Parts: sequence; C-alpha cells; structure tokens
Amino acid sequence: MTATIQQRAAALILDAFLDYNARFSDITRRAKRRFERRDWKYVRVDAAARIDLYDVCVRETLGRLELLLEERVRSRQVWSATRDELQILIEPLLDREFPKTFYNSLSRRFFHTNGVAADIEFLALDSEPTAGIDDAADLHRYSVSDGLTAVCERILADYPFANGYADIGSCIRSISRTLGKRMRERGVERPHAIELIKTAFFRERRAYLVGRALTGHEQVPVVIALVSDADGVRADAVITEVDQVSLLFSFTRSYFHVDLPTVADIVVFLGGLLPHKPIEELYTVLGRAKQGKTERYRHLFRHLSMHADERLVRADGERGMVMAVFTPRDYPLVFKVIRDQFAYPKDIARRQVEEKYRLVFRYDRIGRLVDAQEFRHLRFPQRQFEESMLEELLGQCAETVSLDGEHVLVRHCYVERRLRPMNLFVREAEPEAALQAMLDYGQSIKDMARSNIFPGDLLLKNFGITRGGRAIFYDYDELCLLDACTFRHIPEAREEDETRPLEEWLTVREGDVFPEMFPRFLGVPAHLRLALIERHGEIFDADWWRGVQEGLARGDYSDIPPYPQSSRLKATRLK
Repeated sequence: MTATIQQRAAALILDAFLDYNARFSDITRRAKRRFERRDWKYVRVDAAARIDLYDVCVRETLGRLELLLEERVRSRQVWSATRDELQILIEPLLDREFPKTFYNSLSRRFFHTNGVAADIEFLALDSEPTAGIDDAADLHRYSVSDGLTAVCERILADYPFANGYADIGSCIRSISRTLGKRMRERGVERPHAIELIKTAFFRERRAYLVGRALTGHEQVPVVIALVSDADGVRADAVITEVDQVSLLFSFTRSYFHVDLPTVADIVVFLGGLLPHKPIEELYTVLGRAKQGKTERYRHLFRHLSMHADERLVRADGERGMVMAVFTPRDYPLVFKVIRDQFAYPKDIARRQVEEKYRLVFRYDRIGRLVDAQEFRHLRFPQRQFEESMLEELLGQCAETVSLDGEHVLVRHCYVERRLRPMNLFVREAEPEAALQAMLDYGQSIKDMARSNIFPGDLLLKNFGITRGGRAIFYDYDELCLLDACTFRHIPEAREEDETRPLEEWLTVREGDVFPEMFPRFLGVPAHLRLALIERHGEIFDADWWRGVQEGLARGDYSDIPPYPQSSRLKATRLK
C-alpha cells in the first residue's frame, strides 16, 4: 500500500530528528576523548557546536519538507495529519517527547505561530513526559557485601580512560575511606549497594560518576568527581550531600555532555536524588535545552490555567533601564523584555543586548551566571496582568508586546529562575546571612574574572541570591569578556581639579574601567563594605584585574571546582 503524503512527511520528520539525535551524540561522545587528551580549547568548541546543532537541523528539515510537500506545505490540514501520523510512529519510544518538540519547532518556525496552535501542534499541558517511568535501567549495580574498597576498585575498572588512572590505588582508598566516613555520619555502617549511571558525565575539565548508595531505608546521592592531568585521571571529590549535588545540576552551570541511550529515565533517576529540582532544569542541564524549554512552558501555563487568581506583576528590585521584568506572583520565574528605548546613560542597542545573552548561553557559566532561555511569541491571559505592569509593557516595550484579543502577546523575552535581588536581600536578611552573601558576592566577581567574564555593572541590584546563599549575576546588558576592558587607576588630580567633580576632569575612553570606584556604588552599610574589602579587596585594584588578564593571555587556568573544599579528597587535591 502506497504511503500517503502525510505519512511520508511524518517519516521524514522522524528521520530528521533521529539524524539530529545521532549528530548530538557524536559531539557528546567526543567529551571523553577531550577529557583524556586534555583538549580544553575544543571542549568549549564542542559545547557551542552542540548548542547550535538544533537550529541547523530544523532549518535543514524545513527545506526537505518544502521539497516533499511543495504547495501543500502551507496546508494546516496536511500538518495536522502529519502530526497524527508522527504520533503513531513515535509511540514505542521512551523519549517520544523529543520528536514532538522537534515537530513543534518546525511548525512554529514555518507558520510563525503566536502562542500555541492546537490544530497543528503537540500540546498536552497536563501531561508529564516521565509519567509511567519508574527508574533508570542503564545502571551499574555494586553489592557492598565484600566491603567498600572492593566496590571502589570495581567502579574504577568499569570507567576506564585511555590515559589511565594516576595512582589508582590511592584513588580507590580515598574514595572508599570518604564514602565510609559519610555513611557513618548518617548512622549507616555501610550501604548494601551502590548504583551508578553507566555513562560518565563530562563538563569543562571534569568527569563525574553519578549515582546513589542504597542503605535500606534511604537513597544517598553519590557523585565521584574526576580530573585529568599530565599523569592521568585522578579522583578529586566525593559528593554525597543533596545540596552539593544540586549545585552540580544547577541552572547556573553549563550543560553536561553525557551520551545517554535514553534520557527520560535518567531524568527520573536524578529527580529521585534531587526531588526539589524542576524537571525542566534536569532536561536542560543534560544538554536537552529545547526539551527543557518545552517542559518549562508546559508547567508554567498549566500553573496559570489552574490558578485563575495568579497575577503577573512587576518583579521585585529596582526598575531596569534596559529590561522590563515581570513575574508570576506565585511561580519562581521572571520574564525579561527589552525596552524600545534605554534610559540614559545606557548607549547600547537591542542587537547588542541580544548578543550579550547569546554569549552567556554559549559560555561556561561557572555557577555564577543564570541560564536565560530565549522564548518567542508567548501569549498570556490579559486578565492576569497587574494593570501597571501591563501599561509599562505596552507603553515601553511596544515593539515586542501587544494586545491580541483577550491575550497579551510577547514576541520576544528571556526567562530565568527568579532570585532574590541582592540589594534587597542584604537589607532583609539576618546579619550573618547578609555578611555571607556579601562575601560570596566578592567571590563571584573573582570567579567570573578568572573565567574571562567582566559583569560590567557590579551594582548589587544585578545579582541575585539563591536559596543556598550564593551570589549569582543575572543582568547581562553590560557583560563582556575581560580582554575587552582596560583597567585603570584614577590619576592624581591636579590642584585646580581637586574641587571639581571627578567626571569633569577624568578622561574616559570606551572600555575603561576604574575598579577603585566600585565601593562608592555598593549602597550597603559600612560594616558590610569593610568586610568585603578585607576579604576581597583585590577586586578594587586595577593591578589585580590586569594580572588576571595577563594570566588569561598566557593560557593560565584557575581551577574553580563546582563543589566545596570539604568534598575534595585530600590526597588528590589539585594545587
């Protein structure tokens, strides 16, 4: 029986998705070789290439569909029937949501859909992609009946590397000793089993073996962090605290390269270890950013539809000169919309702002930059907007926001996890929490600098505080790479200039930065400012910034582990 045109189109789309998936895996698998060879430059090249791959494949597939369907490519009936045929083809797949998202990307790009198009798209806001999946199947399972040392020996044997382990005996002893100590601290003599995902997780210069210890009454996360140096692979840390594992999978981290046969079951497995972590963030941090966006959209609009009293209000914090920011009152996301015109002294254009966000999306976020997802053509119920917020959007973001019947159409925005603005946090928090946040703010600036990032605007209002007390930068309109800056000392004033305002006699060129001026604008009580200067005074010294620039130019690398010093193995710590 001859296949219908809709069946052929559905087969073409599934074939195109499987091709994308195979190319995604090809890039992902290279991470192990990069780690073994310490090809750190190409780690970042691969990360960017994998992010770009989705749009490349969508464009290729649209071209193939136009050749197949010819004039029928504009028929919504054909697209609707193609969707139904695709549903049949993908039903046996565990990760069937992925080709659905791929299909939606095709239809939305072709028809420039505003909001959603129920007649031609996969919707199902009430469905969960992991429903019915109990646990991950692809695991190594180790009985601990013969002791932790023997188990750790088997674990490292199951994760070989071409450059070998440096002093494997020391690694085994360190991992075993640390795991035993952590279990005893929980009142467990030893777990009865350890389970690890068969594929190692790679990101930047580290590899991770991810799993859990089963004690009979609970499951304890177990992550073994590995580093690769000139002598071979070494175990660097053992992480067993939920909060510390959560940091590894944070929305402030770049995406893992982990070549998984199936993804949804691993998301379920990780969700069991990190029950507070939204499913969309797990998909995203595993490199499936488009599926993460789909799940974020699904959960948000389900929330809005189920809570008629929800209001979209102005986000807490100071009003931005570049972005109008709104948030659902009871849902932890913010929506950032670029204004039509920027208030003085901002002198950048919309295109430059978008480039800054694109840079962060493709860059190593080192745990200090929030992941900002780009969304287009979102439709919100007008009735749920706070009146003053809607007036601001329609009046100052008219190029992007408009009314569409009883809905508000937002043609372009960035969506981020909502954090408490740091300038508000230090006023509201207990003194010790405010102090720790201030000190971590200084550390975050150092971490970004050593990763070749200059935030541009160091005002506290541009940083947010996570529930764990970490200072995260989230306002990217002035962010740049460090080598674009010229760090200068404020020159000695001439006698005739001493009574004049600084800006009247100081010559400033584009890219000039005067770190000595940073403390003047912090707007915090004196004791917090002095504590920051005492702990991190270098960030107010132009010479320190120049030194960081020189180190980056030489190719120096500052190791910034994504876990605390307390988790590191003393015998193998990097110097």
